[in-house]
Amino acid sequence: MKNLALFDLDHTLIPLDSDYEWGQFLARTGAVDREAFAKRNAEFFAQYQNGTLDPHEYLEFALGTLAQFPRTQLDAWHQEFMNEVIHPVLLPSARDLLKKHQDAGDLVAIVTATNRFVTAPIAQALNVEHLLAAEPEVKADGNLTGKLVGVPTSGAGKIAHTNAWLAARGLTLKDFERSYFYSDSQADIPLLSVVTHPIATNPNALLTAHAKAQGWPIINLFND
Repeated sequence: MKNLALFDLDHTLIPLDSDYEWGQFLARTGAVDREAFAKRNAEFFAQYQNGTLDPHEYLEFALGTLAQFPRTQLDAWHQEFMNEVIHPVLLPSARDLLKKHQDAGDLVAIVTATNRFVTAPIAQALNVEHLLAAEPEVKADGNLTGKLVGVPTSGAGKIAHTNAWLAARGLTLKDFERSYFYSDSQADIPLLSVVTHPIATNPNALLTAHAKAQGWPIINLFND
């Protein structure tokens, strides 16, 4: 059985928070009220950084914003976002790490708390087929309702989504001799704790301390 390699996205494979940057992009382009939206976006980002973010509250805000616009407009903006913000930070170090696992025949997936609308084009740009992300409800016409489907893909929710995804493939974590999870944040300690090979990747201070206490390896993909 091939191994399993799971990756967080924001600050792990890319050196920024795609959800926060998407919000800032909308504010810059005038799609939303610049001052009010940027302020709320920054508040949520600060909550995420200090570990107090309510994922349901944030997703209601993020997905509710998406639901204000037709999907065709969102997709056009997202292409601009990819070109302006994301493509410049898709670094060789992250691509090489992904490719190492892919070349080894490992089952590779990104597991991110950010919603699928924002992250699916990023996963595609990174050549990662499997994406586990917060799922926005989509109407038959492709437009978004502003609601979340299922539970958030954050904290212990990442375990639930990973287990469900594997189960759909007739697998469990225990079927893999080695299961890797790369993440930068203490928010991901639940999933890091259930794989055989947790790897703190560009870790923040809280995860660095936890990784050192647990004897987990620490790597940094974004050092100059």
